Amino acid sequence: MKVIGIAKGPTRKAGFEILIDAETGSENILQSDSLALHLLQHIRDESHRFAITGHRARRAKARKQSLLEGIDGVGPKRRRELLKHFGSAKAVESASVEEIAKVSSISNSLAETIYLALHPDS
Repeated sequence: MKVIGIAKGPTRKAGFEILIDAETGSENILQSDSLALHLLQHIRDESHRFAITGHRARRAKARKQSLLEGIDGVGPKRRRELLKHFGSAKAVESASVEEIAKVSSISNSLAETIYLALHPDS
């Protein structure tokens, strides 16, 4: 199997790409009207589009995720109760263990678990 890399070249304009052989490091330049070059450009552009789309989706998912998700013992119901009691995830984060334990379904040990999950350096 032959592995090659494609670089846009010094001008970064389409048609001036440099093909690099992965084994030898030798560089080749195809004619700007070459069908092979157009195919390689299309493959490169599609792979970039695919990677960028996936990266944006992961970032969007991370932004939507609550600070409270992923804490053992805190499911959707307790998350709702905490948010209802404190008003926001940031307010839960700034609350003390004792304040978190005041929520009806949160025990002292769970309050401590929540506090430590929100303050990992404590």
